Amino acid sequence: MKRNHFIKALCLTAGATTLLGSCASGAAQQDAPVSENESGHILHSVYFWLKPGLSAEEEQDFLNFFEALKKVPGIHAFQVGKPAPTTPRDVVDNSFSYAIYVTFKTMEDINTYEKHPDHLAASEKYGKYWTKVEVKDSILV
Repeated sequence: MKRNHFIKALCLTAGATTLLGSCASGAAQQDAPVSENESGHILHSVYFWLKPGLSAEEEQDFLNFFEALKKVPGIHAFQVGKPAPTTPRDVVDNSFSYAIYVTFKTMEDINTYEKHPDHLAASEKYGKYWTKVEVKDSILV
Protein backbone atom coordinates (compact mmCIF):
# COMPACT_ATOMS: atom_id res chain seq x y z
CA MET A 1 0.00 0.00 0.00
CA LYS A 2 2.81 2.39 0.91
CA ARG A 3 4.53 1.58 -2.37
CA ASN A 4 1.38 2.68 -4.31
CA HIS A 5 1.36 6.03 -2.47
CA PHE A 6 5.06 6.48 -3.20
CA ILE A 7 4.59 5.75 -6.93
CA LYS A 8 1.59 8.12 -7.16
CA ALA A 9 3.52 10.87 -5.38
CA LEU A 10 6.51 10.32 -7.66
CA CYS A 11 4.31 10.49 -10.78
CA LEU A 12 2.56 13.65 -9.56
CA THR A 13 5.88 15.33 -8.77
CA ALA A 14 7.34 14.37 -12.15
CA GLY A 15 4.22 15.58 -13.94
CA ALA A 16 4.17 18.88 -12.07
CA THR A 17 7.87 19.44 -12.72
CA THR A 18 7.43 18.75 -16.44
CA LEU A 19 4.40 21.04 -16.64
CA LEU A 20 6.11 23.91 -14.81
CA GLY A 21 9.24 23.49 -16.89
CA SER A 22 7.21 23.63 -20.10
CA CYS A 23 5.41 26.78 -18.97
CA ALA A 24 8.66 28.50 -18.02
CA SER A 25 10.44 27.63 -21.25
CA GLY A 26 7.37 28.55 -23.30
CA ALA A 27 7.24 31.98 -21.68
CA ALA A 28 10.91 32.54 -22.43
CA GLN A 29 10.46 31.55 -26.09
CA GLN A 30 7.40 33.65 -26.87
CA ASP A 31 7.61 36.02 -29.81
CA ALA A 32 7.81 39.74 -29.19
CA PRO A 33 4.36 41.20 -28.59
CA VAL A 34 2.62 42.65 -31.62
CA SER A 35 -0.16 45.17 -31.13
CA GLU A 36 -1.95 44.32 -34.36
CA ASN A 37 -1.33 42.71 -37.72
CA GLU A 38 0.07 45.50 -39.87
CA SER A 39 0.93 43.34 -42.87
CA GLY A 40 0.53 45.42 -46.02
CA HIS A 41 1.06 48.73 -44.23
CA ILE A 42 3.80 51.02 -45.50
CA LEU A 43 6.72 51.92 -43.23
CA HIS A 44 8.23 55.28 -44.21
CA SER A 45 11.69 55.49 -42.58
CA VAL A 46 13.44 58.85 -42.87
CA TYR A 47 16.98 59.56 -41.64
CA PHE A 48 18.27 63.10 -41.03
CA TRP A 49 21.85 64.31 -40.74
CA LEU A 50 21.85 67.70 -39.04
CA LYS A 51 24.33 70.43 -39.91
CA PRO A 52 27.37 70.48 -37.63
CA GLY A 53 27.50 73.29 -35.11
CA LEU A 54 23.76 73.81 -34.58
CA SER A 55 22.97 75.48 -31.28
CA ALA A 56 20.74 73.77 -28.73
CA GLU A 57 17.99 76.23 -29.66
CA GLU A 58 18.31 75.41 -33.37
CA GLU A 59 18.18 71.68 -32.69
CA GLN A 60 15.11 72.18 -30.50
CA ASP A 61 13.50 74.19 -33.31
CA PHE A 62 14.29 71.35 -35.72
CA LEU A 63 12.33 68.98 -33.46
CA ASN A 64 9.25 71.15 -34.11
CA PHE A 65 9.45 69.76 -37.66
CA PHE A 66 8.30 66.38 -36.37
CA GLU A 67 5.40 67.95 -34.48
CA ALA A 68 4.30 69.63 -37.73
CA LEU A 69 4.55 66.36 -39.68
CA LYS A 70 2.44 64.48 -37.11
CA LYS A 71 -0.51 66.69 -38.05
CA VAL A 72 -0.52 65.66 -41.73
CA PRO A 73 -3.57 63.46 -42.47
CA GLY A 74 -3.28 59.75 -43.23
CA ILE A 75 -0.66 58.80 -40.63
CA HIS A 76 -1.33 55.54 -38.77
CA ALA A 77 1.69 55.73 -36.40
CA PHE A 78 4.60 58.16 -35.96
CA GLN A 79 7.80 57.60 -33.98
CA VAL A 80 11.02 59.59 -33.60
CA GLY A 81 14.40 58.03 -32.88
CA LYS A 82 18.09 58.80 -32.45
CA PRO A 83 21.00 56.46 -33.17
CA ALA A 84 21.23 53.66 -30.61
CA PRO A 85 24.63 53.03 -29.00
CA THR A 86 24.80 49.50 -30.39
CA THR A 87 28.00 47.54 -30.91
CA PRO A 88 29.94 48.98 -33.86
CA ARG A 89 29.81 46.70 -36.91
CA ASP A 90 30.51 47.19 -40.60
CA VAL A 91 26.80 46.88 -41.43
CA VAL A 92 25.61 49.47 -38.87
CA ASP A 93 25.35 53.15 -39.81
CA ASN A 94 24.74 55.29 -36.74
CA SER A 95 25.96 58.49 -38.39
CA PHE A 96 22.49 60.06 -38.68
CA SER A 97 21.18 62.57 -36.12
CA TYR A 98 17.47 61.70 -36.02
CA ALA A 99 15.07 59.29 -37.71
CA ILE A 100 11.32 59.12 -38.04
CA TYR A 101 9.28 56.00 -38.64
CA VAL A 102 5.85 56.73 -40.06
CA THR A 103 3.35 53.96 -40.78
CA PHE A 104 0.56 54.29 -43.33
CA LYS A 105 -2.26 51.84 -43.91
CA THR A 106 -2.38 52.29 -47.70
CA MET A 107 -0.31 53.53 -50.62
CA GLU A 108 -2.94 56.21 -51.09
CA ASP A 109 -2.24 57.47 -47.55
CA ILE A 110 1.52 57.81 -48.10
CA ASN A 111 1.03 59.39 -51.52
CA THR A 112 -1.30 61.97 -49.95
CA TYR A 113 1.18 62.60 -47.12
CA GLU A 114 4.14 63.13 -49.47
CA LYS A 115 2.27 65.75 -51.53
CA HIS A 116 0.34 67.37 -48.67
CA PRO A 117 0.91 71.16 -48.44
CA ASP A 118 1.67 70.93 -44.68
CA HIS A 119 4.36 68.28 -45.31
CA LEU A 120 5.91 70.35 -48.09
CA ALA A 121 5.77 73.58 -46.05
CA ALA A 122 7.35 71.95 -42.99
CA SER A 123 10.13 70.43 -45.13
CA GLU A 124 10.81 73.84 -46.64
CA LYS A 125 10.79 75.60 -43.25
CA TYR A 126 13.02 73.14 -41.37
CA GLY A 127 15.24 72.00 -44.26
CA LYS A 128 17.77 74.67 -43.28
CA TYR A 129 18.86 72.41 -40.39
CA TRP A 130 19.98 69.30 -42.26
CA THR A 131 22.72 68.40 -44.72
CA LYS A 132 21.30 65.06 -45.82
CA VAL A 133 18.04 63.10 -45.74
CA GLU A 134 17.51 59.44 -46.70
CA VAL A 135 14.11 57.84 -47.16
CA LYS A 136 13.51 54.08 -47.14
CA ASP A 137 9.95 52.88 -47.72
CA SER A 138 8.90 49.29 -47.03
CA ILE A 139 5.70 47.27 -47.22
CA LEU A 140 5.32 45.27 -44.02
CA VAL A 141 4.95 41.51 -44.49
